[in-house]
Amino acid sequence: MKAARAVVLDWVIAVGVAAALVVTGLSGQHHGTPLDLVGYALLAGGGLALVARRRAPVPVLVVTGLCAAGYQAAGFDVPAVAYLFAVYAAVRAGHRAVTVGASLVMLALLPPAALVSGLHDTGEAFAQARGALELAWLIAAGAAGEALRQAERRAEEAERTREETARHRADEERLHIARELHDSLTHQISIVKLQAEVAVHVARKRGEEVPEALLAIQEAAREAARELRATLEALRDDDTSPPRGLDHVTELVDRARTIGLDATLTVHGRRPDVPAAVDRTVYRIVQESLTNITRHAAAASASVRIDYRPGTLAVRVEDDGRAGPDRVPVPGVGLTGMRERVTALGGRLRAEPRAEGGFTVEAELPVERTP
Repeated sequence: MKAARAVVLDWVIAVGVAAALVVTGLSGQHHGTPLDLVGYALLAGGGLALVARRRAPVPVLVVTGLCAAGYQAAGFDVPAVAYLFAVYAAVRAGHRAVTVGASLVMLALLPPAALVSGLHDTGEAFAQARGALELAWLIAAGAAGEALRQAERRAEEAERTREETARHRADEERLHIARELHDSLTHQISIVKLQAEVAVHVARKRGEEVPEALLAIQEAAREAARELRATLEALRDDDTSPPRGLDHVTELVDRARTIGLDATLTVHGRRPDVPAAVDRTVYRIVQESLTNITRHAAAASASVRIDYRPGTLAVRVEDDGRAGPDRVPVPGVGLTGMRERVTALGGRLRAEPRAEGGFTVEAELPVERTP
């Protein structure tokens, strides 16, 4: 929506400037020669070129300058308004040296252009050129662009500072939660797990039948210990040391093979410069998906596919397990965490049973860096 408003505003300004230039040109004394038609075209073209001033400020600066010199040579005594807009846009974009150089060329080019028209002597030509591009207005346009550029940089820096502060606080809170979980739960779960395993071992050693409830406690304790370790690893992961990302996905697939899962990895497309957050998120998606497959899916095979598309990275993990349209698994903490990570990056996540059996986790993540 914001981009659409900017495009509309650019068109409004460009058409308005072009109309003002053409109307000013029409108010002058002309003789209806073919050269006048060229002058009107240059007046309109210089204004309409401003529509691209955000995307290509330097080319627009050159085009508007040439148009101004052109209609001066055609005998149109019209101020170089479009060029002043272009100066403002170029300085705002940070092209100060180029703008100063182009403006010096313009100041040198306008008097000869006025002489070419044949309507003025040398003194009048210099006076007309000075009126077409007043130095004070030129400096004002450049100063306005520089002031706004500095204001935007300060705003961006303030935003980055706020984001870093919020991220630092979130990291501290995450580590605090990890310490609390470790101190309050790890010891108790370890005791339950140890006591259950000892009881099962003693019962089997005596030749007694192990109660189902005791076996269930033993398995639940093991599962709780694994989940707690995974949770603590995720909470303590500060995304800095050591970073785990796309380069480590192969290790996840190889690890899945070592425990009997026929896992494959396929990569399509040329890898772009992937933001660090996306890099880590893809690793977490593959890690959590393969973990769920090995623990819960009763699958014989799994496939991991990574597609590098224009502006998007897509990752899909599929298995041939027992999930199906009539057996929808209940979403757990891992899947919820995946969805939150993907959504936070502006991506989309799809996790659902396959029609032919098994389960699919597919995510699409934007990889274009914001300027």
